[in-house]
Amino acid sequence: MSDTIERENVVTLQGNPVTLLGPDLAVGASAPDFKVVDSGFAPVHLSDFRGKTVLISAVPSLDTGVCALQTKRFSEEAAALPEGVEVLTISMDLPFAQSRFCEAQKVDGIKVLSDHVWHSFGEAYGVMIKGMGLLARSVWVVDSDGRIAYREVVPEVTDHPDYEAALAAVR
Repeated sequence: MSDTIERENVVTLQGNPVTLLGPDLAVGASAPDFKVVDSGFAPVHLSDFRGKTVLISAVPSLDTGVCALQTKRFSEEAAALPEGVEVLTISMDLPFAQSRFCEAQKVDGIKVLSDHVWHSFGEAYGVMIKGMGLLARSVWVVDSDGRIAYREVVPEVTDHPDYEAALAAVR
């Protein structure tokens, strides 16, 4: 991992600066493919959604209040989004915990996926928090051509993202 890009002073966690691993992706860039797992540990790739618009909501852990609210909000909004839009929530939580959360919170309008196995999403999108095994809170919209149409890496990990801006980018 010696050639991994380290980015400091991008985000804070409870006011303390943390280092992010991976590139600083810009709007307009080609969205990197990634490999995460679903509730049954089956691999899921961004490329599985080729030709669709994909909203990716990355959260540190579904076991925290803001992450739970963010996931429920995007799940509730998903039904009103245009056809051809996929909504994914990605965290480092184990798929077992994600399944329990989705069942308890009635989250069923989106795909909840885990980056726990390979850290592929976190490192490809530059939101892996060094030394913590968590993803920085971020929201991404990948257009049907595979380009990043919207990105928000939330400056303070414990704050909410700009839901309206992300949803507007999808519409």
